[in-house]
Amino acid sequence: MASSVTFTAENQARIKKILGRYPNKMAACLPVLSLAQRQLGHLSREAQDLVAETLGLPPAHVYGVATFYSMYNTNKVGTFHIQVCTNVTCMLCAGNDVLRRFEKQLDIKVGETTRDGHFTLSEVECLAYCGTAPAVQVNDEIHELVSPDRVEELIDELRAKIPGAPANPA
Repeated sequence: MASSVTFTAENQARIKKILGRYPNKMAACLPVLSLAQRQLGHLSREAQDLVAETLGLPPAHVYGVATFYSMYNTNKVGTFHIQVCTNVTCMLCAGNDVLRRFEKQLDIKVGETTRDGHFTLSEVECLAYCGTAPAVQVNDEIHELVSPDRVEELIDELRAKIPGAPANPA
């Protein structure tokens, strides 16, 4: 099935390199899904079909992989995807309080995106930063030792990265 989305020439070259590192195309599914997500923003069904077609894999396999791992977004996310770990160590170090503070400051619940489309909030099982809990991942950047009091400052820092956005909208 032909897709209306395609990989850029640069990413097609990256895929060739990826395929050279793996024993078969199925093993390359994870890094190619990651590449597709970085290029397209999220893994829509169309993007997943592109990965399946590119790798010559059954679409059902690619759908299963994309929906199994929390690192893949099958729905559109905001400019900043904020993922708060609430696993045991983070929970014991106020991870749940950090999550609730993000909900309050952004006026959204877990799984929602702000009306302006800039922030999506997710709760994740583990970011593997137990030694510096609680941990928050924003897009590909990890923030460690995030206290509830640090949440507003972090949101302000992110807002400052949005061209033309007010630092602290009313």
